[in-house]
Order: sequence, then C-alpha cells, then structure tokens
Amino acid sequence: MTLFASFTRPAAALAVALAFAAPAQAAMPTQPTLKVTTLDGKTFDLAAQRGKWVIVNYWATWCVPCIKEMPDISRFVAAHKNVVAIGLAYDDSDPADIKAFVAKHPVVYPIAQVTLDKPLKDFDEPRGLPTTYLISPDGKVAKHIVGPVTEASLAGLIGQP
Repeated sequence: MTLFASFTRPAAALAVALAFAAPAQAAMPTQPTLKVTTLDGKTFDLAAQRGKWVIVNYWATWCVPCIKEMPDISRFVAAHKNVVAIGLAYDDSDPADIKAFVAKHPVVYPIAQVTLDKPLKDFDEPRGLPTTYLISPDGKVAKHIVGPVTEASLAGLIGQP
C-alpha cells in the first residue's frame, strides 16, 4: 500500500461524513420576501415593489467587479421608471465604513448591509460576488446572475432598451 492510498480512504470517508453533517440549505422560494433597513434608516420592502422590476444586487466594498458595475446599475435604474434596485453590502465592515464607501461611489438606489452571520431568510447566500437577482413585476425570481452586470445585459434580461 502506498502512502497516497493510505490517505485516500480516510479522506473519502471524511468527505462523505461532512456532506451529511453539513446543514442542508432550503431551496430559495420562487417569490422571495425581503424587508431590510437601508443605511439611511428607511425600510426597503420587496413586496411594496410589485409591478416593477427589482434588481437585488449583492456586493462588497473590496469587490472590484462590484464597484465597476454599480454605476451601470445606477444608470439603468435612473433611465427606467419601472425598475428599482436595492444594493446589499454583503460585508462585515462597520456600517460607517460602508456609508463612507457609498459617499465616494454614489448610486441612485438604496443600500442595506447584510452580514455574513445574519444572511437573508429567502435569498441564497452568494457563492461569489457580485451576485444579482432580477425580480419580475409579479415578485418572482426571473434571473440569478453570478458576476457583474452592465446596462446592456440588464436591458437584454429585462427586455427594455
């Protein structure tokens, strides 16, 4: 028996044990709820946005692609009256640091903080940043995107010029 072979069986057994020990994540509902307090102290309620497209965008202050897409999302929202967005700073930074970051990188949509230890109930935890959910006017998830979005990609996905 080689040294490698002697580690393979225990490693495989450990992987199987960990897979069963890990908590199962419930499937994200097709019509999620989202009610958060934004950095400016207001409440953003996804249910109140029915009849509009909603861009739910997870980002972080340290994420370069996130920073690059923020102006695109902002311009798209500003140009389309039937589209709103909520930025979710998926970051354990102090809220004052996130506010300072947003002051340097302003957007036209509200920002809320989601800490890693208190994920949102109805949204899957992001597997990469940025992560964007497009919520259709009926409140259902129309698209889940991992990676940056642009004005053009949002227009194509939502079906608006």
